[in-house]
Amino acid sequence: MSLDIYKEIILDHYKHPRNFGHLPREGTVAQVNNPLCGDDITMELEITNNKVVDIRFHGQGCAIAIASASLLTEFAKNQKLTTLTTMNKDSMLELLSVELSPNRLKCALVSLEALQKAIKTHGLHT
Repeated sequence: MSLDIYKEIILDHYKHPRNFGHLPREGTVAQVNNPLCGDDITMELEITNNKVVDIRFHGQGCAIAIASASLLTEFAKNQKLTTLTTMNKDSMLELLSVELSPNRLKCALVSLEALQKAIKTHGLHT
């Protein structure tokens, strides 16, 4: 696929984020802020048997931060916690399918940091 298609996917996830909002019932929650550009993402996870069965995010941020959170929540559903705790910047870049500058990379990673922080809060330590 061309780079333009990937940019369109990012814009679509920014304008129409998937899994945006709150879980219907209380879950494990973690919030992370990127002070460089004001991204503020909160992840809410419903975890059963060390697997994410439902996930939501809310907050505000640039297009990359919101699109990354949207893509990450789609990927994270039904994944084992151990799979999600081993994700890194390369995993996020693969989800986004675009190259990012170092400053934009921080925007893409804020949602992963929030997800992994929530997992640690739940009790699984890597």
